[in-house]
Amino acid sequence: MGFPEELKKFRKKAKLSQMALADAVGVSFTTINRWETGKVEPNFKTLKMLNDYCKSIGVDHVFHKTYKPSK
Repeated sequence: MGFPEELKKFRKKAKLSQMALADAVGVSFTTINRWETGKVEPNFKTLKMLNDYCKSIGVDHVFHKTYKPSK
């Protein structure tokens, strides 16, 4: 499972809208949407914010950055 699917699965399990998750981690709704559609990936700082948010709500989940091989 890639990051987009992992994020969407987490968000649905936590019963958060894209806007609510964006507010919680300090990014825009558009950013969450682009992550979930696979258009962009978060940087390491933002991944840390996502992981810290998971801890703060008591969810044992760690997001990892995935890399796509160059063509």
